[in-house]
Amino acid sequence: MKKLGFGLMRLPLTDPNNDAKVDVEQVKRMVDLFMAKGFTYFDTAIMYNGFASQRVAKEALVDRYPRDSFTLATKLHNAFFHSFEDRDRVFNEQLEQTGAGYFDYYLIHGIEAGSYLHYEKYDCFNWLLDKKAKGLVKHAGFSFHDTPELLDEILTKYPQMEFVQLQINYLDWESEWIQSRKVYEVACKHGKPVIVMEPVKGGTLAKVPTEAEALLKAREPELSVPSWAIRFAASLDNVMMVLSGMTTEAQMRDNLSFMEDFKPLTEDEKALTQRVAEIINAQIAVPCTGCSYCTEGCPMQIPIPKYFSLYNEDMRENLEEKGWTVNFSNYGNLANQFGRARDCIGCGQCESVCPQHLPIIEKMKEVSAHFDH
Repeated sequence: MKKLGFGLMRLPLTDPNNDAKVDVEQVKRMVDLFMAKGFTYFDTAIMYNGFASQRVAKEALVDRYPRDSFTLATKLHNAFFHSFEDRDRVFNEQLEQTGAGYFDYYLIHGIEAGSYLHYEKYDCFNWLLDKKAKGLVKHAGFSFHDTPELLDEILTKYPQMEFVQLQINYLDWESEWIQSRKVYEVACKHGKPVIVMEPVKGGTLAKVPTEAEALLKAREPELSVPSWAIRFAASLDNVMMVLSGMTTEAQMRDNLSFMEDFKPLTEDEKALTQRVAEIINAQIAVPCTGCSYCTEGCPMQIPIPKYFSLYNEDMRENLEEKGWTVNFSNYGNLANQFGRARDCIGCGQCESVCPQHLPIIEKMKEVSAHFDH
């Protein structure tokens, strides 16, 4: 397979404030373009795009192409099963929603210390291997958001797992929270191919500070800024696939332009990405990827990732000179439909599911101090 995968997580919308209102016709065009260029890997999950992603995968892909012409991956998430029987219920619902008949890649989803206990309680690794033995899953693996020590423990206990999906990008490569390099090295030690998620860190590495963009453009004027992030991940030995959550046809065309005939980064180019990472880290306020795991259970219906995005944009501005930015209006428009940052009750639901382990409650206070006047 070619190394670029279509992540069905940030799909185009007909209503920008409702993730479930997917522009299916545009997705169909994107799927057609993707397939026409020889790319075949598609990644979905239960909760992606307001729980619409698996249905969209059926409508835009499965119903329109021969089953053996594409590769489909989906996942079992700990939030949606609470008994041994629930595991099969979820799996069967996924088969029905996607119409796929079987899954080429199936993942135990988003493992971290807390969810690992849940997966262990219900013997999910052996359950998944049984699905593989029955031909309902071709390849068994898991996605992971925790320490290299825990990853080593899991791969040692379950050597039958065939691959691991990790958050890897040049901004998180040396991060003390994400530890991209260290978890990647554990996967390599165990001989497990890596699928990369969040190579562009939810768009953070698509729109970098002016100083950083100038460095990248000076080196390769014709290449887009996000191309550096995807190429960084794809250049790593042992990486079999890089997922990109493409939202527009333009984004897809850009990604295909440099991944169709992929050329790995040179050592000098890798060093350049680390210089860019240093510049970004000096300016970013909240390293949120916009995955939206935090929003589904928020009792106050606060659009947390959207507020963080507005806040990050303002923190890059010289507010002493401007005093006001359009993001204050954008915040107000969102607050008319959703909870405000100040409405946060500190319940901690969001922090318990955040793959980035962000102090969301604390950061919501900062957002509120900035926007809620």
